[in-house]
Amino acid sequence: MLLDLLDRYPLVAGIAVESPPFGELWSEGLYGLFLYVNEAIYVRRKDVVFFDPVTLKSLVKMDAKVVKGRLSKGDMVEFAMADAGLKKPINHNEADAYHLARFAARFWEFHSGVLTEADLTPSELHTFARTHTYQRGKRAGETTKRGTVYRENERFFRYSLIGST
Repeated sequence: MLLDLLDRYPLVAGIAVESPPFGELWSEGLYGLFLYVNEAIYVRRKDVVFFDPVTLKSLVKMDAKVVKGRLSKGDMVEFAMADAGLKKPINHNEADAYHLARFAARFWEFHSGVLTEADLTPSELHTFARTHTYQRGKRAGETTKRGTVYRENERFFRYSLIGST
């Protein structure tokens, strides 16, 4: 079924997947679904970026420095409806899917150079292109690249570049 959906929309090149939570919310079923989805994405050679639930909520807040509590499912729905201009209520799964698609599009546009750092919101800049330069200690002056765009084959994969099997 997922393969059929990917076949139905051949122009879709970049996808986002919410990586499964681990720890207290982890389940075998959720992880199995995650594996199934990723196998379909790989087989159809679609590029994919992974956002964990906390990162997705941070992106929705628009400012990574705002940490006033976590967003609830209701908050995620409210933000999705407002951003999309929807009047009819949607459920929290639809809201998460909306946000994943929205930020995947922004990530892939940034990755390809369509968007620059100046075009990103503070939370997108923090998530996509974060760097840290050490100011003191043994590593003073050393810069580490922690943003998603620097984590190919870890937080995003370019399956479209792999030949067919």
